Amino acid sequence: MTGYGSASRQVSLGAGVVADLQVECRAVNSRFLDLGFRLPDECRGAEPALREMASQSLSRGKVEFRAAWRVNAAAAGVAKANPHALGALNKDRLDALYTLQEKAQEAFPKAEALRMADILRWPGIVSEPRGEEEGWIAATLEAGRAALSALMDSRNSEGKALVAVLTNITAKMREIVKAIEPKVPEYVAQYQDKLTERLAQALATQEQSQGGTELMERIRQEVVLYAVRIDIAEEFARLKTHLQAVDTALAGKGPVGKRLDFLMQELNREANTLSSKSVSEECTQAALELKLLIEQMREQVQNLE
Repeated sequence: MTGYGSASRQVSLGAGVVADLQVECRAVNSRFLDLGFRLPDECRGAEPALREMASQSLSRGKVEFRAAWRVNAAAAGVAKANPHALGALNKDRLDALYTLQEKAQEAFPKAEALRMADILRWPGIVSEPRGEEEGWIAATLEAGRAALSALMDSRNSEGKALVAVLTNITAKMREIVKAIEPKVPEYVAQYQDKLTERLAQALATQEQSQGGTELMERIRQEVVLYAVRIDIAEEFARLKTHLQAVDTALAGKGPVGKRLDFLMQELNREANTLSSKSVSEECTQAALELKLLIEQMREQVQNLE
């Protein structure tokens, strides 16, 4: 099932500076649970707890946690009052970088000088407040828990819509069964009569060597045996039982995706048997319609938790 949730928390970096941390949780359809994490270095320590949290709440889906942070805009006011709030220049590193640039320009006279943005991004030049690891982990877990809760709410809304779709499909399947089941005995009887007639014609040449009564009795026995083989009453009974199991699963609580996967296989097996035992065009058409509806359900079931 698809879903999305996000939440934000603030982290103190020290010196009066605050970072805004945002955690997003996204999920797309998958038969199994596949967790992914894209976290900045400050939040890496929270990954094991986030993984356990997601595993306890979800059983299916390709789920990804993403986190990003930036210094709160209000920190600009803090910086005016305290120039070191947003970071301090490392003079030793700055001197070393200047010396390195001079040597590089001696070797490459046409090389341009470093821009201010390049200098400030150079590793170790600016010592920025980073906050404590415990603060980052706590904020990440709080935001992750809230984002996961929002994701679950969105998946629940989608699940309710899918339940309505699946219930509508099972209702259509029941209508097909209800329409065709009472006609099956008539179809079998008609097929028996037709088969008896054909067998009698095929064996007519043997009537001279065997008694007519004995021959017709043998034909009748063969036809009855064949009628037993093509009887589909049990298939209809199992089909209705599986449909009831689907409705029960949809009406219950908790994960039902894997159970519905199994029921789709059983429904498809019964529909295939109905098709193979069919003795009329109408019965064959009904079996094909059932298989089409089952396939529609199977596609939707892949999205259910």
